[in-house]
Amino acid sequence: MASTVEIVSFGYLHDAPPAAHLTIDLRHHFRDPHVSPELRYMTADDAPVRAAVMSTPGVTELVEATAAAVAAFAAGPSGGTVTVADGCAGGRHRAPTFARALAYRLTTAGHCVTVRHRDMDKAVVQR
Repeated sequence: MASTVEIVSFGYLHDAPPAAHLTIDLRHHFRDPHVSPELRYMTADDAPVRAAVMSTPGVTELVEATAAAVAAFAAGPSGGTVTVADGCAGGRHRAPTFARALAYRLTTAGHCVTVRHRDMDKAVVQR
């Protein structure tokens, strides 16, 4: 069943996660482009970052699993917008890349999707 979906990418190091029906934590299980000096100051707007994130084992499976969870929420009797928040450390690499991949997957399934990157344009967190 198609629904309206809002996806918000964010960085845990900037602020608390936004309110959501589903919150996906990408910090511990997926390759962090921040550790590569050549990718650190790039964002998900840059193809090398998207390639690094999407080539990490498990990411595409998580996109599919999250899309299935969204469909389950949408099938419920209450209806309304389903909100997905996905976060990484700084919100510049993994989270916005994942958000875009999920949005593409959900859009092709007929959902009406909006994406907001809360922290992607913030300064790189020095860690």
